[in-house]
This record gives sequence, structure tokens and C-alpha cells, in this order.
Amino acid sequence: MPRAKRGFKRRRRTNKLLKRAEGFVLGRKNRVKRTYEAVDRAGVYAYRDRRCKKRDFRQLWIARLSAALNTNDISYSRFIFAMKKAEISLDRKVLSDIAIMDPSGFAAIVNQVRSLAPAT
Repeated sequence: MPRAKRGFKRRRRTNKLLKRAEGFVLGRKNRVKRTYEAVDRAGVYAYRDRRCKKRDFRQLWIARLSAALNTNDISYSRFIFAMKKAEISLDRKVLSDIAIMDPSGFAAIVNQVRSLAPAT
């Protein structure tokens, strides 16, 4: 029985792995065992951070909204409560964009829902 050295299949698999490790430093880009570990770990971080990114952006939008609402003399929580009560379905991303790009339009939205906000 002829000896199988796994030349082609192993080389193809290794090259695919090394391609994913482009830009890695030290032995993580050219040592197969180290590269496998690094690529595997990178995949774990990528999976985790795709979810974290959503949290981070929501946090950013809320911070921007809060800052814009402070200039309009209403708190973030009261504003969101009033928005739900007025059945205005603009999400935080759109609201923060409006607050940055069109402050007068944002002030109009705030004034529209201000009457529905609970008293301080």
C-alpha cells in the first residue's frame, strides 16, 4: 500500500489558515500551531464583539440623546416615556441623528411630546 503524505490536502488547509492570519505578528502568522490558536481566538473575539457593537452603539445614541435633551430641559427617561405614550416610533439611532443634524427639528419633537411627559 502506498504511503500517503497528505501533501496536497494539508497544504491547502494550511494555506487557508495562513491567509486568515495575515497581519498577525510574530509566530502567529507563520507557525501553523500558533496560527491555528490565534485564528481560533480571533474568531471568538469577532463573534463576541459583533454583539458588543450593538450595545456600544445603543449606549452612544443614548448619551447623545441625553445631552441634547438636557439642552431642552427634559430628562432622557421622561422623554422616552412621553415618546411611547405619544406613539411616536422613532428609534434612538434616528433621534440622535436628528438631534445632531437638525437641533431645531429635534426641539420641535421634544415640544410635541413634552405635555405627555410626567411632571417633575
